Amino acid sequence: MGLLTAACAAYASLAAWLWLTLAQGMFWRTDVRLPPRTAPAHWPSVTIVVPARDEAEVLPRSLPSLIAQDYPGRAEVVLVDDGSTDGTGELARRLAAEHPGLPLTVVSPGDPAPGWTGKLWALRHGIAIARTAHATEPEFLLLTDADIAHEPDSLRELVAAATSADLDLVSQMARLRVAGFWERLVVPAFVYFFAQLYPFRRINRPSARTAAAAGGCVLLRTDTAVRAGVPDSIRQAVIDDVSLARAVQRSGGRIWLGLAERVDSVRPYPALADLWRMVARSAYAQLRHQPLLLAGTVAGLVLVYLVPPAALLTGLATGHPALARPGGLAWLLMAGTYLPMLRYYRQPAALAPLLPFTALLYLLMTVDSAVQHYRGRGASWKGRTYARPSDA
Repeated sequence: MGLLTAACAAYASLAAWLWLTLAQGMFWRTDVRLPPRTAPAHWPSVTIVVPARDEAEVLPRSLPSLIAQDYPGRAEVVLVDDGSTDGTGELARRLAAEHPGLPLTVVSPGDPAPGWTGKLWALRHGIAIARTAHATEPEFLLLTDADIAHEPDSLRELVAAATSADLDLVSQMARLRVAGFWERLVVPAFVYFFAQLYPFRRINRPSARTAAAAGGCVLLRTDTAVRAGVPDSIRQAVIDDVSLARAVQRSGGRIWLGLAERVDSVRPYPALADLWRMVARSAYAQLRHQPLLLAGTVAGLVLVYLVPPAALLTGLATGHPALARPGGLAWLLMAGTYLPMLRYYRQPAALAPLLPFTALLYLLMTVDSAVQHYRGRGASWKGRTYARPSDA
């Protein structure tokens, strides 16, 4: 009975990988880049809104790249200092003085109102400033995190893509930093798992029902934001980028999501503990704080990622091909679909067979996220802990 159960699990895992590879929106492909675009006859006005809380470490590498945007139309930067204690606002003003370019406004909205997450409260204030700073509202808003650096043509390319394809929201998943051992092991898998949950090609279809965005880089039409009621309509969202995309889609807007070529995160995650906090702070929120969804996720991760190597190694050790064959084929599909992401991150192919170990780390991070939630420390970020939406 034990061998039969193990063989059934191995074949179930193989079936899952066949389905993921062939029927899950080709999630493993990394060629989803900005759609074809041409320069518009008139370059629309844009306000870049940057929420920032205690970002003095990364701001010298990110803010100058925004100020230096080579954009033909009217553009400006609004940095919202969200209660920083490390001199973020003062540093931003100094950087603007040292790096001439787009005008910079630094504002501080005070503590979030009840029921608001800090980032969305900052975005609300920044968008309000953007809409009232001139006689006419900016036609677009670029919502970008304080740890994201942009090449000089980034804004121009984003706007050209939005105007050429008549898109309401264009989002690029910034290339995250990959330098140390743990970043190499965990970061490419983070984007791989995200794409598996939200296949970019499926999201980008005009009739798509799946919606997602990458919060580090979101170009949004201002009138679409008003029509969708954002950020007010998603003020409690911890997973704010996915919630934003869903709100835009529900309002009738067209969204697009892909991988970035010239937009990079400069935030370092040198230790496993840093990456652990990054994932665990929102993993249980992604599961809507539902224990049944947590149990299903854990079971799914075990079946899809841990069963294949266990079946292969056990089958080889005990001489049971009924275990080894499906386990080996499933592991091969897993590693093969991971290779494009490793190439995108310029990492060696030798990391592909280690994906089960990385998945185990994500499983433990997700469980820890739930544990911290029930201890009253869930969805915590930079000194703030957020309740589940129903409790806020």
